[in-house]
Amino acid sequence: MFENLTERLTGIFNRLSSKGRLTDKDIDEALSLVRRSLLEADVNFRVARDFVARVKDRAQGFEVLESLTPGQQVVKIVHEELTELLGGGSAGPGRPGITLSSQPVSALMLVGLQGSGKTTTAAKLALEQRKHGHRSLLIAADLRRPAAIQQLETLGKQLDIPVYSEDPGSSNAVKVARNGLARAAELGVNWAIVDTGGRLQIDDELMEELEEIRGAVNPHETLLVVDAMTGQDAVNTAEGFHQRIGLTGLIMSKMDGDARGGAALSITKVTGVPIKYMGVGERSDGLEVFHPDRLASRILAMGDVLTLIERAQEAVDEKKAKEMERKIRQASFDLNDFLDQLQSVKKMGSLDQIVDMIPGMAGSARKMMTGDLDETKLMRIEAIIHSMTPEERQRPDIINGSRRRRISRGSGTTPQDINQLLNQFKQTQKLVRQMSRTRNPANLMKMFSR
Repeated sequence: MFENLTERLTGIFNRLSSKGRLTDKDIDEALSLVRRSLLEADVNFRVARDFVARVKDRAQGFEVLESLTPGQQVVKIVHEELTELLGGGSAGPGRPGITLSSQPVSALMLVGLQGSGKTTTAAKLALEQRKHGHRSLLIAADLRRPAAIQQLETLGKQLDIPVYSEDPGSSNAVKVARNGLARAAELGVNWAIVDTGGRLQIDDELMEELEEIRGAVNPHETLLVVDAMTGQDAVNTAEGFHQRIGLTGLIMSKMDGDARGGAALSITKVTGVPIKYMGVGERSDGLEVFHPDRLASRILAMGDVLTLIERAQEAVDEKKAKEMERKIRQASFDLNDFLDQLQSVKKMGSLDQIVDMIPGMAGSARKMMTGDLDETKLMRIEAIIHSMTPEERQRPDIINGSRRRRISRGSGTTPQDINQLLNQFKQTQKLVRQMSRTRNPANLMKMFSR
């Protein structure tokens, strides 16, 4: 996400930082380029104009112009203003994520247009709350789209999350929502997540139905799911929903597919509604709590080490980590361990997402890294190791020509692929030892990029 904007801004601020001293003219020229970059990223015109004006007011003061590192001071100001723009300043409209109400069951109403990813997001949200020890009931109140109920039931079964539904032919959305809330109370869950119907555009019939559902369940949270890839249309949609039913937050879906990011940078400023979550992939765990300061850091290629650490803690088993540390110290790291590490990295998300969280990964550095990091390459490595015998995994040095041919047939690869993996494994043994000493997250990626 934000690849285009990040590359442009990084180039602008690198040139600014290369100057020993800055003048008002230097700042004017740089901010003119920043404004153009924001507009090209589909940021709302007024939002871009006001943002640049605030940065300019602060950057042309004595504190920056007389600083020993004026370029870095400008970047600091831009980071603070980006955080404010995304809703995280001192006057920000909300806190990250959602919190339970004082009621035994907290009702959450998901709204949005068709195609925004609302039903999938409902399941992701229930899974995200389970990480915090909160149980949820998914309520299938979208009777407009024939496959919506079946889709929610399928997702619930896959994730072991209960779903309440009724026959759409003999019920209506308001009744389903009300009965679902009663069922949630019977089950003693924390959240009743109501998946409502959507249309291709906002109309009175849709809004009247949503108003009736809101009156029936009195939701603690009313969250709008908007497709980030629709750009400023997402902002207009949010305004329309907020005016009619009153939103408490936004979920930006498909953020990983939007290289520009203008909607995310405009929507809170225009609507006054905070972004609570962002969808970052099709996987069931592809939902992130929205932290304005962290996203501002990603946009400026400062990385997001906190989120990277949180993902690593979720993906890595503590006992396995201690066992791995012991093996590294004793130089007994084998291909079974290599496979475990590979699978742990995959649990953290797509490799593009992980690279975005590493400081300095923008422009040519990012392209060089992601050019080597191929998801299919990781799948090929898994297939090769799974085709080996237990002894071959523990002692890869015994793999001769005939074994290579057998492994290649079993994994659908070539003997050359086997050779490449074995050479890579030898390099990894060295890199893992270095990583254990330096604790540099970039080394983790090098394991799979050579």
